[in-house]
Amino acid sequence: MDRSKLVAIITGVISITLAIAYLILVQLLDYRDMKPAPISQFDQTPAIISNCWQIDKIAEV
Repeated sequence: MDRSKLVAIITGVISITLAIAYLILVQLLDYRDMKPAPISQFDQTPAIISNCWQIDKIAEV
């Protein structure tokens, strides 16, 4: 078996292993019991930030 074929097989195995590990991690995190934080823990008032860009002239190509 030549070297390029061996490297392709090894990287494929690593890729599949990482993909399966990622899917297992996502499933484990999804099964956690997530509860929202109580409103009393939020000390700051919410702020709204708006950013507006205006383009006066569009360059024609």
